[in-house]
Amino acid sequence: MKKIISFFLLLSISSIAISQGKTMESLTIHSKVLGKDVRYSMYLPSDYETSQRKYPVLYLLHGYSDDETGWAQFGEVQKIANETISKGDATQMIIVMPDAGVSWYINDAAGKVKYEDFFINEFIPFIDSVYKTRNKKQYRAVAGLSMGGYGSFIYAMKHPDLFSAAAPLSAAIHSDYEITEMPDNLKNYKFIELFGIDLAVKNRLTETWNKNSVLKLAATVAVEKLNQVHYYIDCGDDDRLVKANMELHSIFLDRKVRHEFRVRDGAHNWPYWRSALPEVLKFISESFHR
Repeated sequence: MKKIISFFLLLSISSIAISQGKTMESLTIHSKVLGKDVRYSMYLPSDYETSQRKYPVLYLLHGYSDDETGWAQFGEVQKIANETISKGDATQMIIVMPDAGVSWYINDAAGKVKYEDFFINEFIPFIDSVYKTRNKKQYRAVAGLSMGGYGSFIYAMKHPDLFSAAAPLSAAIHSDYEITEMPDNLKNYKFIELFGIDLAVKNRLTETWNKNSVLKLAATVAVEKLNQVHYYIDCGDDDRLVKANMELHSIFLDRKVRHEFRVRDGAHNWPYWRSALPEVLKFISESFHR
């Protein structure tokens, strides 16, 4: 009897070991658009090396002042993905975490840092060509925290043909009022250079700002296009960004845009984002299914 119990215990331990995905940090791609190497980290599912199958992909975007290692280290993406997948709450997937510096994931006003062009035209095709991905819209999603939450909205709203789901966490959404009335905020977030804003000009709402305002996109992009993506929006009740996220939620409600909206107990920090990730993986997995 002891031998039988030992056998099943060993089998159980082996199964757990096999089911663990792995993370590779700070890989590189050379970008012609940006004129430099760009680093990215990858989470690969447990059977990636042995299976002949292809996998859906989640692009997981970091926040302001972080890099491609943020989600891997502070976000504990490997641990959380392994646990969520092993419970059957999420499907096996590839998770890609690129370094975006402080680009806010868009093309800047001066045309010096065209990160959006890099991401859409170079990075996604590169990942699909090098890794065993399912390279259709249905099997591709984007999520992120803070600046990465903003980037998630930008990519999903401007490129709904590329993503089945978007899960912005604590998204750094800003209003026209913050651009026109809060210069200190602009300086802190380097918005002046990013959006080509002249503080001496009364109308600071530049063309680049208008094209990349999440609230404007939510209000003006055709509802049919917005509804091509499943949205999961989550922000803490103690987060200074919750008001703007609630405004976005209100616009979506008025326009009947399909989305899930969560306000949970928490602030703008890693404990909150780690606690959000299992639900993000579950939500995105459901969007991958027919």
